[in-house]
Amino acid sequence: MKDYRLVAPQFGGPEVIEAVALEPAPVAPGKVRVRHHAIGVNFIDTYHRTGLYPQPLPAPLGVEASGVVEAVGDAVSGWRPGDRVAYAIATPGSYASWQDVDAGRLLALPDSIPDDKAAAMLLKGLTVEILINGCARIQPGQSALVLAAAGGVGRLLVQWLSAIGVRVIAHAGSAEKAAIAGALGASTALHCPFADLAAAVRAATDGKGVDVVFDGVGADSWEASLDSLGRRGLMVSFGNASGPVPPFSPLELAKRGSLSVVRPRLYDYIVERSELEASAAALFGMIADGRLDVEIGLRLPLSEAAEAHRALEGRATTGSVILTV
Repeated sequence: MKDYRLVAPQFGGPEVIEAVALEPAPVAPGKVRVRHHAIGVNFIDTYHRTGLYPQPLPAPLGVEASGVVEAVGDAVSGWRPGDRVAYAIATPGSYASWQDVDAGRLLALPDSIPDDKAAAMLLKGLTVEILINGCARIQPGQSALVLAAAGGVGRLLVQWLSAIGVRVIAHAGSAEKAAIAGALGASTALHCPFADLAAAVRAATDGKGVDVVFDGVGADSWEASLDSLGRRGLMVSFGNASGPVPPFSPLELAKRGSLSVVRPRLYDYIVERSELEASAAALFGMIADGRLDVEIGLRLPLSEAAEAHRALEGRATTGSVILTV
């Protein structure tokens, strides 16, 4: 079929993903049709596919893409056919040849950022910006533990934190991935079992623990992350790669030193157009200054999205994963 989108007609593994034809239709008022060139693959896509984050069935997949404006609906200003754009939106559907997007959620791409890099970094980069500046508000001289430090978000966290003067302790699933994190700026790069992580972090911090933990792993790392925090430390729990964190009592935070926990969602930090533009400007500025490098660890055609999901869930990737159209 010429134009199509990928959906999950039922919740399940990567094998449930199937293609559905996209029929031409007028662009609705306030919308912009984006012809995709590259599509970002993120863990949230797997949550939509499995039903961890339920969507109406058949569940559309994908929340991020880059490409060019193909057409605009009525009541749209500021965009015209041919403009290079990217988006990261809350409503899934980017695993497609094209998608109609609210005009206010599009971002113009600088000439210095190619389509593939845009799709590889926009959602992850905006996430990192709000984690650092919106949630942690971490300062130079403080310390942070970054889990899954060689993955798409982890790589950007390590680089960004290091660039602003934060001491980064990185943890990854193998010696090879830990070495990647070290090369990106982590002062200490670990690959020990989670059962040994807190002791290793305290050994690296003279027994104090870190000021902030950035944890996108979830269930498997929860206890280790809490135990790695110093007094009045902050846990930023932003992902469920190993499953959602277990229920816990606030008393667990008190007895570990009056800890705090935040569970942020990107789209609560970029609600207003001004918030989206400010976050994107900070991200694009880090890239323009050369302080943030985006690696594409795996690229596959859109038709092989299921294989991309298998690789992501199997921890077989480093950097970002994209689909090309």
